Amino acid sequence: MLLDRALSDFAVYLTAERGFSAHTVRSYSSDLADFERFALTRGVASTDGIDLELLRDWLWDGSKSGLAKSTLARRSAAVRSWSGWLARIGVVPTDAATRLRAPKADHHLPRVLTRPQIDGMLEGLAALAASGDAIATRDLAIVELLYASALRVSEVVGLNLNDVDLGRLTVRVTGKGSKERVVPFGGPAQRAIVEWERRRHELVAEPTSAVFLGARGKRMGTRSVYELIARLLADVPGSGPSGPHTLRHTAATHLLDGGADLRSVQEMLGHASLGTTQLYTHVSAERLKDAYRTAHPRA
Repeated sequence: MLLDRALSDFAVYLTAERGFSAHTVRSYSSDLADFERFALTRGVASTDGIDLELLRDWLWDGSKSGLAKSTLARRSAAVRSWSGWLARIGVVPTDAATRLRAPKADHHLPRVLTRPQIDGMLEGLAALAASGDAIATRDLAIVELLYASALRVSEVVGLNLNDVDLGRLTVRVTGKGSKERVVPFGGPAQRAIVEWERRRHELVAEPTSAVFLGARGKRMGTRSVYELIARLLADVPGSGPSGPHTLRHTAATHLLDGGADLRSVQEMLGHASLGTTQLYTHVSAERLKDAYRTAHPRA
C-alpha cells in the first residue's frame, strides 16, 4: 500500500473507530506526514519498505535537527500506533515499530498562578463586566469556569446550553476519546454564567446551542480563548506557557493544596492515568518547598 493511502486510511480509523478529537488526528497526521517525506528521500514510497532501521533513522534525523525530546517521544508514539495498526489489518506482515524507542520526554512542572494572582485576574475581569459590555461578561464567565472546573479549552468551547446545570452547579463535558464526565463548579462561576446567559442574546447571529459565542455570534473557537488568556497572563509575573491550560494546572494544584484527594482530582480532570494527575502533587510539593525556603529561619 502506498504511504499516502496508508496515512489517510489511518486518519479515518482514528476518527471513526477510536473517536479521537480533530486536534489529536491532526497531530498524528502531521507527525506521520513528516515520516512520509523522510521515507520518500530514502526511496520508500509504500508500506512494504518500512522497517525498524528506517524508523530509527527518522527519529535520529529529527534529533540531529534539534527537536525536543518531547517531540521525538510524540513522533515515536504516532508511528508505533500507525505501524501496529498496519500489522493488525494485514497490510504488513509484522509490526516494524515493536522495538522502536525514543528518548523519554523531559517533564517540566507546569506554570501555576498563586491565589492572589488568580484573584486579581478575576477581579479585573469582573470590573470590566460590570461596565455592561457583553464580551467582557462572556470573558469573565469563561475564565471563572476554566478555573472553577479545570476544564480543557476544547471542552469549554464545545459546551451547549443543556450541558450546564446551574441548579446542581455541574457541567457535562466530552473530553479526550469522546469520554463524557460531569464536573462541578462553584458559586462565583455560577453567577458569572448566569449573567452571561442573560446577555448572550446580544451576540447571537443565528440560532445556536453553543454556550460561548464569538463577536460574530457563532460558537467561539479555541484560538479566541487562547488569545484571551494570553492577554490576561501577559501582565502576570511568572514564566511558562500563557494559555488556558495554565488555569487548568492552577485549579488542579489549588485543589490538592486545599486537601482534595488525588483520585477525585483525576476524575475531575478526566485523566485516564493517575500518573498524569500525580504531576500536580510535585507542583504542590515545590510550592511548599518555596514557602519553606522563604519563611523558615533555618531553611
